[in-house]
Amino acid sequence: MSGTASKRAPLTDGAGLVDLPDRTQIELTGDDRATFLHNLCTNEVRKLPAGRGCQAFFLNAKGHIVAHVHVFGAPESHVLETVPGQGALLTQHLDRYLIRERVEIADRSQAWSELLVAGPAAADVLRQAAGASPPEERLAHEPATIAGRPVRLRRVEWTIPGGWLVAGMREALADVRAALLAAGAEPCDATALDAARIEAGTPWYGIDITDKNLPQEVARDAAAISFTKGCYLGQETVARIDALGHVNRTLVGVRFDGAEVPAAGWELMVDGQAAGQVTSAAWSPRLGAPLALAYVRRGSNTAGTRLSSPCGGAVVVALPLSS
Repeated sequence: MSGTASKRAPLTDGAGLVDLPDRTQIELTGDDRATFLHNLCTNEVRKLPAGRGCQAFFLNAKGHIVAHVHVFGAPESHVLETVPGQGALLTQHLDRYLIRERVEIADRSQAWSELLVAGPAAADVLRQAAGASPPEERLAHEPATIAGRPVRLRRVEWTIPGGWLVAGMREALADVRAALLAAGAEPCDATALDAARIEAGTPWYGIDITDKNLPQEVARDAAAISFTKGCYLGQETVARIDALGHVNRTLVGVRFDGAEVPAAGWELMVDGQAAGQVTSAAWSPRLGAPLALAYVRRGSNTAGTRLSSPCGGAVVVALPLSS
């Protein structure tokens, strides 16, 4: 697959709109839900104020990643939001550890849906459509009304310079989408989102993260891991890696010299020795070159390191790309 000349990308230089009908959304209610989640994930949930959110990993007992989620705290519930197809796995994982806690777990993935509005003009589009400014703090979220439909606006930084998930009942999202388009949003497809999220260094579970990965390999320590919160499932492994000071590989950005977009699984080399593997790649409009996320071994994973690949030379780059 070869790239083409750079062209305008609404998700990063306008107000792009992406349909996300199948994202996983799990709602937890009950008085013990915050403590229950806190004891099962890598981030600080008990102190999460209503209207705020955080990233977190759910781990198995050996410290491998079961899920990578956004946790959105509200007065009556906590919502876990992640990639499509995780509902059954994640609810089963949670239910396995639910003993006497006052918690109810409901998979809302079929009833709820989302749209992504992202880009430097996204806030203006939402102000026009909702009649109010959207939340600005990372993973902050608040209710709004668009086209007479109740929605929730969730600030995310999947792309550069970021945007908002517009979440609501599935049957309401067609009206909401039409209102956002009327306010100036431009429809974008999954290919455009893939390019924009790779430019921002945003990994997807099941593509860039699997149950073979350890949390620190994903290089999202500051965003998704609390090293002071105390015990949780898989915490011993996380603490042991933290004490050691490193993992053997990390997820990094890799820019390719040629025009061919590499395939997932392509091997990266340094001096003829295996150094890493591509997990996802796209043509980057911002760079005018192919860009990938890849796991690269320690010692070869710093920005500026030259690599070779089946499609020619490449170089490790810092992500997110500068805006």
